[in-house]
Amino acid sequence: MSTMLYDVPGPRAKVRNRILNVVVVLLVLGAIAWVVYRLNATGQFESRRWVQFQYSSIQSQLLHGLLNTLRAAGLAAVLAVLFGAVFAAARISDHAWVRAPAVLVVELFRAIPLLILMFFFYYGSLQFHLGLTPFWAVVFGLTLYNGSVLAEIFRAGIAAVPKGQREASYALGLRKNQVVRLVLLPQAISAMLPAIVSQLVVLLKDTALGFIITYGELLYVGKQMGGRLQYGFPYIPTYIVIAVIYIGLCSLLSILARYLEGRSRRRRKITGAPPPLPLTTDPGQGAPL
Repeated sequence: MSTMLYDVPGPRAKVRNRILNVVVVLLVLGAIAWVVYRLNATGQFESRRWVQFQYSSIQSQLLHGLLNTLRAAGLAAVLAVLFGAVFAAARISDHAWVRAPAVLVVELFRAIPLLILMFFFYYGSLQFHLGLTPFWAVVFGLTLYNGSVLAEIFRAGIAAVPKGQREASYALGLRKNQVVRLVLLPQAISAMLPAIVSQLVVLLKDTALGFIITYGELLYVGKQMGGRLQYGFPYIPTYIVIAVIYIGLCSLLSILARYLEGRSRRRRKITGAPPPLPLTTDPGQGAPL
């Protein structure tokens, strides 16, 4: 009747939990209804605030901002994964002269806010004439911050593999890089996958900070569209549309993560099963043994 973490609820507790769930759902629905009412009362659903989205030029601007967002997020994701893999490998090194600088770099860039990193690359480039565009300032900032977080995810995932796997690999005579590459990493990747995708979702959303340094991503385009007087300054309708786009992108990443995780589990079930024993035949009886 109990688990290690909590007691299984009894009949009264189940009834109480159902009542609390209903109350919470009603409160959430009430809050949503109040927000919709206030938006309607302030004229946010008037047709003139939404009519601009039917024009092809406006749609092209949104598409251009979306492509800029995906371009920065895609490149930063690749660089962040590489950065995380390299520094995770350095953090688990047996050599202190390799491990100590890796720890310093990872902890440093995890502690610095992402916006400050973007400011550093953007305004530092302007001051010292380095020629970095806002695009590269966004990409470098995203790479350093998210790469440091991914380095910790990789390290934790490898450390979570049972210790016996590592000891058995060393007993077979494998070197440490072979143990990590052939034994630990394949087992850890499925456990790390949800955290990796979650961090990539964060990376995608953090591209919105690029509008502060004039990078033409989706939020920057939306800010320009919301400031048009002829449409009644449709900031809220524009941000609602942009929020729906971000929700769709993040949902696609989550679906991809679940697909990859399920495929990895199915592969482990197939490859982890013992091979069938071969049938041998008794020459005297002709029956399989």
